[in-house]
Amino acid sequence: MKYSEAIDFLYSTAPMFQSVGRQGYKTGLENTFFLDKHFGYPHRQFRSIHIGGTNGKGSTSHLIAAVLQSAGFRVGLYTSPHLKDFRERIRIDGKMIPKQRVSSFIAKNKTLIQKIQPSFFEITTSLAFNYFAEQNIDIAVIEVGLGGRLDCTNIVSPMLSVITNISLDHTDMLGDTLQAIAAEKSGIIKPHTPVVIGETDEATANIFREKAYGQSSKIVFADQKYKDRHLPKCQL
Repeated sequence: MKYSEAIDFLYSTAPMFQSVGRQGYKTGLENTFFLDKHFGYPHRQFRSIHIGGTNGKGSTSHLIAAVLQSAGFRVGLYTSPHLKDFRERIRIDGKMIPKQRVSSFIAKNKTLIQKIQPSFFEITTSLAFNYFAEQNIDIAVIEVGLGGRLDCTNIVSPMLSVITNISLDHTDMLGDTLQAIAAEKSGIIKPHTPVVIGETDEATANIFREKAYGQSSKIVFADQKYKDRHLPKCQL
């Protein structure tokens, strides 16, 4: 299968959310869990940092990945959407996934994709996690696609979670109040895992605090003037 054929199949079989809206978004994690098990739980083979929020999560992901790469780590980066090339979504040390790797994944799993009919983002996430595992990366920086709690990237057990900010967006799916949206995005806060909140908003701060405390997770609001000793420490 040629790369162009693989991309055509992907777009025609699983239209992406950015093109078709809500019909390109699947609620629930059933397909995600199925694909993860089918491929041997690739997300367990690398460490990760999980980035959510309404705005700035893409630039934050790129910044963190660049810092880690400059420190000598082999870094996977998974972001969305892409601007021109589908492969922009999946990178290792700044280099896009090879066309041949995309083609082989789609060709090998074409029947499976047709059978379970995952969303565009579910397929892309499976591709990214498989590629990262195969390439023996040290750590992946993973941007949430939409929301958090039910996003298919939320199967990871990160060493750090980051939520940039909260504003009204995708209200038909995430809720029509800041509190409802914050509750969805707080779903990426995992047990005993530090979380950094990029912006303090009294309308949502307590939602994040309660979620973090309930998970026994250290929480820091980055826009407050904490000294270094108060920042969460992560061992790479």
